[in-house]
Amino acid sequence: MGTLTIRLDEKLERELARLAKRTGRSKSEVAREALRRQLSIQRFRALRRGAMPYAAAAGYLTDEDVFRNVS
Repeated sequence: MGTLTIRLDEKLERELARLAKRTGRSKSEVAREALRRQLSIQRFRALRRGAMPYAAAAGYLTDEDVFRNVS
């Protein structure tokens, strides 16, 4: 397992500490979950960007176009 050291401003540190306390998790656990989510969002966005030309060519220009055909 690797280690990452980051600096947080006071407000973010307080919010992180409050959330960790409220959820019964460590600040590290909360930060890891947030990082995992952010990385997942970035992967999704990259996949979506790559798929968009193919979707547009097939007539899928909006989310509504997709939902209409899968619903």
